Amino acid sequence: MERGGRERDRNAHGRAEQARPRDELGRPLPYGRPGVEPISEEPLPGAETVSYARELLDLGRPFAAHEALEVRWKSGPEAERPLWQGLAQLCVGLTHAARGNAVGAGRLVERGAANLATYAAGDGPAYGLDLVAVVACARSRVDA
Repeated sequence: MERGGRERDRNAHGRAEQARPRDELGRPLPYGRPGVEPISEEPLPGAETVSYARELLDLGRPFAAHEALEVRWKSGPEAERPLWQGLAQLCVGLTHAARGNAVGAGRLVERGAANLATYAAGDGPAYGLDLVAVVACARSRVDA
C-alpha cells in the first residue's frame, strides 16, 4: 500500500502505472482533480523519441520529457543507454529547477552531463543532437 491507505495504481499486468493525476511538472495531484494528459509508455524509435521530448519541453513539461526519454532508455539498445539516461537526467534537472530545487537540479544535470560525455566518447548515434550544446543549454537554464 502507498501512503494514505491506497494501493498503488497498476495495470492489468500488475505493472505500476500513472493513474494519479499530475501537474505539468510531474507533481501528484489529489485523485479526481484534473491534471495534464499522461504520455504513452510505449517506446518510440530514437529520432521520434528526441522529437517527442523536444515537443514536451517546448510545452513546459520537462518531467514528461524525462518520462519519454526514460521509456527509450529502458527499452532501447544497451549501447545507447548512457545517451537516453543522460538526456532523461537533464530533463529531471530542469524539472527540479522549475520546482525551485536548485541543488537537486544542478546534481541531476551534472549526472546527465557525465552520462552524455561517456556516450559521446563512443561512436553511437546522437539522433541529430549536439550533445555538448544540449548540456550547455541545460546548465544555463538551471543556472538562470
